[in-house]
Amino acid sequence: QFNNLTIPSSTMSGIHKRTVVGQVVVNKRGLAGDEQADLTVHGGLAKAVYAYPAEHYAFWQAQRKQLGGSPDLPYGSLGENLTLSGVLENAMFVGDELHFPNCVLRVTQPREPCFKLNAFLGDRQAAKKMVQMGFCGFYLAVDEVGTIAAGQTFTVKPSIRQVSISDFFRVATRRDR
Repeated sequence: QFNNLTIPSSTMSGIHKRTVVGQVVVNKRGLAGDEQADLTVHGGLAKAVYAYPAEHYAFWQAQRKQLGGSPDLPYGSLGENLTLSGVLENAMFVGDELHFPNCVLRVTQPREPCFKLNAFLGDRQAAKKMVQMGFCGFYLAVDEVGTIAAGQTFTVKPSIRQVSISDFFRVATRRDR
């Protein structure tokens, strides 16, 4: 569910999401009740849903603690619609499908960090750290609309596996391009 907030830069953002209990409708443009503040870089059919690996949260919690902030960082805090376990960027490829009980989502591209991540995490280097670590998460298109709920299991149906999210992200964030 969308939780609109104003981050320190006074720029509207939809980065902070919160856990929703129960079924959520998934349509071609994303999850019912979700919104994006900047449609020039977020949203649309190829970026309908943003997924982020749960495994990366320990890193971000440690970073916040190191900077003197609260290490409390609940799932959804990095702007993701889905916090998933077991699907890291180096193992996910463009075209892979995530089959949930009532919908199918397809991996399209990595998320590139923006200044709002820095502001939200209270770390001027957060976007740079995301690039260095490759902790980008990935966008999903909705191939089959339906519903989804926290705690559901899913299976990954591999694509032809030519471009991993990690490789795509490295190329997209290279400074010499």
